[in-house]
Amino acid sequence: MPEMPEVQGLVAFLGERAVGRSITRTNVGAIAALKTYDPPETALHGAEITASTRRGKFILLSCGDDLHLVFHLAKAGWLRWYEMLPTTLIKPGKSPIALRVALNDDSGFDLTEAGTKKSLAVYVVRDPNDVPGIARLGPDPLEKSFDRSAFSALLEGRRTQIKGLLRDQSVIAGIGNAYSDEILHAARMSPYAIAATLSDDEVDRLFDAMRTTLTDAVTEASGKPPADLKDAKRGGMQVHARRGEACPVCGDTVRSVFFADRSLEYCPTCQTGGKPLADRRLSRLLK
Repeated sequence: MPEMPEVQGLVAFLGERAVGRSITRTNVGAIAALKTYDPPETALHGAEITASTRRGKFILLSCGDDLHLVFHLAKAGWLRWYEMLPTTLIKPGKSPIALRVALNDDSGFDLTEAGTKKSLAVYVVRDPNDVPGIARLGPDPLEKSFDRSAFSALLEGRRTQIKGLLRDQSVIAGIGNAYSDEILHAARMSPYAIAATLSDDEVDRLFDAMRTTLTDAVTEASGKPPADLKDAKRGGMQVHARRGEACPVCGDTVRSVFFADRSLEYCPTCQTGGKPLADRRLSRLLK
């Protein structure tokens, strides 16, 4: 799943390639991906893209102040850029293409989604806050105003596991499964730690790890075309998706805990005092 650093990389890329160009046409390949009907997606035709921005994991292409193409790539979505957009006909329901956007210099992009579980979402709105997922977002973890004090205030009274809290978009926007693993590893903290019980030192470590991990990942994604962003993400991971490999910090074996539709990865020596975590459904919580 693309998370905030990769989404920011896509936003920067579109800022260079799409901003200043006009949308000549759009083709919807997956009707279920289009979540709005007013304005219609045809309202984008002829509109000039004036800005490329991000809210959490949402990408916003603005056409002035009152028309915005907003999309969320979900778990298996991606953006495929073309300097020369293909002329092949998109058959709804017959390809992985959810939306095609053509620009007035013959370039453009497809929003694609792999797999059978379709969650990619596209919105055409007058105000980005009309998108329910945007309206519910918490603060961006890299905003200057989101300092250590603001972060600590979010943790107060929350009797939830820190792994889940970092992934909760209504609490902090943009962090998903992969970067929450990386942040917790850098902070030397169990994914099962309870947010409200963290000491001041643990809050310090976690906040610093969050800012450093995300800042480094955004820097790594900067300037890369969409085709290279996934490999850049995988290459920078210390523990996520590295089950069975040696932890680059201590040399212990990276372990996993499996859930219905995902897993988390961690290092026992760095994060849980050497104790392997059992499946969340069977184990007591580690603090």
